[in-house]
Amino acid sequence: MSRKRRPPAASIPSVVLYSGRGCHLCDRARATLTAELGETGFEEIEIDGDAELERLHREWLPVVEIGGERAFVYFVDPAALARKVAQSRG
Repeated sequence: MSRKRRPPAASIPSVVLYSGRGCHLCDRARATLTAELGETGFEEIEIDGDAELERLHREWLPVVEIGGERAFVYFVDPAALARKVAQSRG
């Protein structure tokens, strides 16, 4: 079962967290995204059981994309997140 959060509002760039079950780094990334963007400021997609998502993301988890481009792997730096979100708005 995929855990999904509501996508962000149209004026905010699309932020997506790709995660896997039992991934402690994913838990940390989720906490950072929630603290910085709020519960509805990003979408989370669990890759477990999806062969294509597993192929693309498994070795890099967690993966955060902003505006469709890979922005972070393994760790989400809050300052860099704020900067990248602001840049993708402009």
